[in-house]
Amino acid sequence: MNENPFKFGAVVSEAYFTDRETESTKIRSFLKSKNHLIISGPRRYGKTSLIKKILKEIKRPAIYLDLQMCTGMNDMAATLLKKVYQHYPLQKLKSQLQSFRITPTVTINPLTGAAEVSFSGMSDSFTPLEDVLNLIDSLGKKDKRIILVLDEFQEIYRIDKSLERTLRSVMQQHQNLNYIFLGSKESMIRDIFEKKKSPFYHFGSLMQLEKIPEKDFMSFLMKNLYGISKDPEKLSQSILEISNCHPHYTQQLAFTVWEILKDSPKTINPVALSIEENIRNHDNDFERLWNTMNSIDRKILIGLSQNNSLPPLSTEFVIMNNTGSTSTTFSGLQRLSTEGIILKEKRNYIIDDPFFKGWIIKRRGMG
Repeated sequence: MNENPFKFGAVVSEAYFTDRETESTKIRSFLKSKNHLIISGPRRYGKTSLIKKILKEIKRPAIYLDLQMCTGMNDMAATLLKKVYQHYPLQKLKSQLQSFRITPTVTINPLTGAAEVSFSGMSDSFTPLEDVLNLIDSLGKKDKRIILVLDEFQEIYRIDKSLERTLRSVMQQHQNLNYIFLGSKESMIRDIFEKKKSPFYHFGSLMQLEKIPEKDFMSFLMKNLYGISKDPEKLSQSILEISNCHPHYTQQLAFTVWEILKDSPKTINPVALSIEENIRNHDNDFERLWNTMNSIDRKILIGLSQNNSLPPLSTEFVIMNNTGSTSTTFSGLQRLSTEGIILKEKRNYIIDDPFFKGWIIKRRGMG
């Protein structure tokens, strides 16, 4: 095998994709109905890869928008309209555009034919976004509804404080759209869709994307490490012990292990070398992240890197790591969880990035 079989840091598809058959079946079933779907899961769990793989397979008209990249409501409306142009010719849309209350500026690149869209010359208003969403709904059909994927949906709070209520008022009128909402901050997603006072309360079915089961990841790793390792089962187990079955970090660790063994087949401990290489490659990123944290958050992370078995809200953890009090520690855990730096698993917390954990241990001189 000449090509590395592992992929990370981008949308994963085809041979690089691991399992998710149960989730795929459930999502396909929802998309056959008029219902909407919310998928929540930590960053880099493969939400976007999963959805894009399914959309490619079912061959329905679909539009994808990452709200992290939208700077305001006008920009969100313009970006959505630009994506509509990618699916439908401008001539077909001219009549619908005439009903827009605010006319967009559309520029066609003569070389590529790509459209650039803006709603300029005015402050952020919900009107352009409402018109664009209504346009997308009008383009759908009862027997072939358009699928609109809104990634990192919790970003609506950042885009505009009033966006949650106004969006719901428009979306609930649509008949020819399936909405899929993706979110990486579980507490915020639950606030949006599960709190009774929220405008989006029970707007769709909530699916929590979990880690890929260990047996499925073992099978995937062993198959792809076969031929480059004399003991792919043992090597796969070593990788999963470090990555804790996290989809992104498992692929990242396995990718580097594969490269090490390709260049030096007799390497005794390729997993340890892979960890060292990844820590070294991300040293500046980890240092920048560390420098944004307050002292309590740093103490919590140091404690979690030392002993995952000691509950961080226990008296022993608080005293050992000098985190002040249980309430202060709890506030720190909430901050770190919201930022996706730590994850809650059952009754305990773990550092999401095993390489960041390794960086902390190395910098502290514990290993």
